[in-house]
Amino acid sequence: MYLLACLPLENNGSLLVKEEDKDAFDKVVNVDSLSVRGLKAKKLMVSNQTGDSYTDQRSNDSFFPGLCDDVALVCLAFICRSDYPSLACLNRRFNSLIRSGCLYKLRRQHCVIEHWVYLACSLMPWEAFDPFRRRWMRLPRMPCDDCFSCADKESLAVGTQLLVFGREVSGFVIWMYSLVRRDWSRCPPMNLSRCLFGSGGSGEIAIVAGGSDSHGRTSKCVEMYNSETGTWETLPDMTVPRRLCSGFFMDGKFYVIGGMSNHTDSLTCGEEYNLQTRVWRRIRDMYPGGNRATQSPPLVAVVNNQLYAADQSTNEVKKYDKANNTWNVVKRLPVRADYSNGWGLAFKACGDKLLVIGGHRGPQGEVIILHYWRPEDGNAGGAEWDVLSIRERAGAFVYNCAVMGC
Repeated sequence: MYLLACLPLENNGSLLVKEEDKDAFDKVVNVDSLSVRGLKAKKLMVSNQTGDSYTDQRSNDSFFPGLCDDVALVCLAFICRSDYPSLACLNRRFNSLIRSGCLYKLRRQHCVIEHWVYLACSLMPWEAFDPFRRRWMRLPRMPCDDCFSCADKESLAVGTQLLVFGREVSGFVIWMYSLVRRDWSRCPPMNLSRCLFGSGGSGEIAIVAGGSDSHGRTSKCVEMYNSETGTWETLPDMTVPRRLCSGFFMDGKFYVIGGMSNHTDSLTCGEEYNLQTRVWRRIRDMYPGGNRATQSPPLVAVVNNQLYAADQSTNEVKKYDKANNTWNVVKRLPVRADYSNGWGLAFKACGDKLLVIGGHRGPQGEVIILHYWRPEDGNAGGAEWDVLSIRERAGAFVYNCAVMGC
C-alpha cells in the first residue's frame, strides 16, 4: 500500500505526478524526513489501461500481483534507493531490474532525488551516508595500487557514478564507483589527464576545467564527461589558465572561480560557460582576494541556484550577490577553516541545505561531524547549525567528499 499510495494516475491510465502529490513525494525522499508522512490519507486511483499497451500479467510474472509492470516500475522508483539492495535479494527478476539502472532513469524523469554524501577520511576507506535514514555504509575497497592510496586525490559525483581522480605508478588514473553495480572499475581517461582542477556535476554530465598536467604546467583546457556514455568531450578553453580553482553549476551554466595562474599569482576573476552558445565569459572580481598557494581551492556550494562560500581566513559563510557581483557575510562557520587553510574540510550543497563536514578531537577521540543549515530558514530560531551525524573513529581530516543526487 505504501508503494501504491505513491502513484497517482489519471483516469486514462497515463503516468502523472500531480503538484499536490509532489509535496508527499518530497516528504518521502527529503533528507529532513524522519518518517513517512502524508501518505495514509491519499486515495489510490488506478484505471485499467486499454489497447495494445496493456498486457495481462500473471502473478508470478509481475513485480506486484494484479499490477502491470509499467505502473509497478514507477512505484519502485519512488521508494528510498537505500532499499534497492534489499529488493535485489527478493528474486532474480528484481535483481535484474536493480542492476539494470532502469529505476534511476525513471527517478530522473519524475524528479525524485535523494542526496547521499560520500566521504574518504583519514582513518577509513570510502563510505556513503544516507541523510534520510541517518545510516553509514562502507563501500567496497578500491582495487588501486599503493601510490594511488597515498597520493592526493580529487572526487566528483555525476549521475550514478563517483569518480576519484589520482595518480598511480603508471600515471594519472580515474577510478569509478558505480551505484548501480556497487563496485569499482577504471573510468576512461580524460583527453588531457591532470590534477588540481575545478569541477562540477549536473545530472548525467560533469565538467572539468583547468588544473596541472603531468609536466606541472597550468592548463586552461576544459572537458565534459557524460556518465551515460562514459565518454569525454573537449570543450572550448577558458580565457585564462588556472589551477587550484573551483567549479560549479548555477542557473544552467558552469562557472569557475579562484585558483592560481602560476605558482605565485592568484586569480580574482571568475568565468562563466554557456552550454548553449559554448562561449566563456570572464567576470572581473568574482572572487576578490583570491586564494594563496597554501590555501585550499575556494570552498563553494550552490543551494537553490544561490552561491555560497566558506572563507578560509575569516571562518565566515558568504553569499554571492549576482546583481552587484559582491559577497555578503551571512553567518559563522561551525568549525575553524583557518586551522589548516581550508584543507581537511568539506563545504557542500545537499539538496536545500549547506553541509560543513570537518573533524573534531575530543576526550573520546577523533570524530567527523556533519553540520547542516538550510539557507531559506535564515538565522532565526534555534541553533545556527544543526548536527546531521557524528561519525566516530573516522579520523579528523576529510580528504575527499562528494554529494550524489539521484
